[in-house]
Amino acid sequence: MTTAAALTAELETVLAEATTRLAAADDLATVAAIDSEFLGKKSTVSAAKQQLGALDADQRKAAGQAINAIREALTGQVEAARIRVADQARAEQVAAERLDLTERLSSIRRGSLHLNTQARDRLEDVFVGMGFTIAEGPEVETAWYNFEALNIPEWHPARGSFDTIFVNLGEPEEVMLRSHTSPVQIRTMEVQEPPIYIVAPGRTFRTDTADATHLPAFNQIEGLVVDRGITLGDLAGTMQEFVHAFFGREVKTRLRPSYFPFTEPSAEFDISRPDGSWLELGGCGMVHPNVLRNCGIDPEIWQGFAFGFGIDRLAVMRYELDDIRELVNNDVRFLHQF
Repeated sequence: MTTAAALTAELETVLAEATTRLAAADDLATVAAIDSEFLGKKSTVSAAKQQLGALDADQRKAAGQAINAIREALTGQVEAARIRVADQARAEQVAAERLDLTERLSSIRRGSLHLNTQARDRLEDVFVGMGFTIAEGPEVETAWYNFEALNIPEWHPARGSFDTIFVNLGEPEEVMLRSHTSPVQIRTMEVQEPPIYIVAPGRTFRTDTADATHLPAFNQIEGLVVDRGITLGDLAGTMQEFVHAFFGREVKTRLRPSYFPFTEPSAEFDISRPDGSWLELGGCGMVHPNVLRNCGIDPEIWQGFAFGFGIDRLAVMRYELDDIRELVNNDVRFLHQF
């Protein structure tokens, strides 16, 4: 006669065998076959349930508890084996489909910063080292910031020389792509109390036709100083220190009288070439009192100077390029040289 002890012993043997076979299973089909064999309708566990009726009440309860415990253990082990085998199969699939890109990657040359970016970064480093901070502003401006606050009213003849690119946004005011980064100076003076020491790098736009020395979209860096007791000598000294830091101490500098509506007096700034000739670098001068007044700054108390250079042209000079268009042609053969 079957007893609860005998039934439990038989089921423990079944559990041990299933455990061994599940540990050795290496595919989902094998796990499914073991699941059906040990937990299916014709399995030993199912047959053991049918034998409970032949036991007396006390033994039936103990045997039923043993059967449930064995079934739960088997179910857990089958599920664990299924997860293990599925993970292993997925890992093998990933390994089989893996692409070896080592050779392809090793043939790709690492890129570098564009010449304009290199020049801009170096310029910023030079001026930050001299105590300036970096200021930025929008590339689309109103006539007030691009012209009028800079002492260039609508009737002023100098306004026509900027070859402005206008943006048609309708009323109420004239809108344009900025033709210089001077609007950043105005915006800074409107919101910041002197003393002010800033440089403003950024893109500017004019209707120039691209040639060896001109681009319709180009990069500028402008500087502004507003403080007490500022003189033209401070401007000359600042420009000299900048040139020595950027080009080397063997390069000489000079100022030539010129005219700009936003500075008075105004000057062109030149640097010496190795052959003894001079090269114009940019414009500069003492900030016009009208510009200071337009920004709410009293010119009787505060004085300032401003300067501006083309970053693209500085890159052309520094790297001795023959054509400024090389900076925008994106010829990889050219860019790989730097």
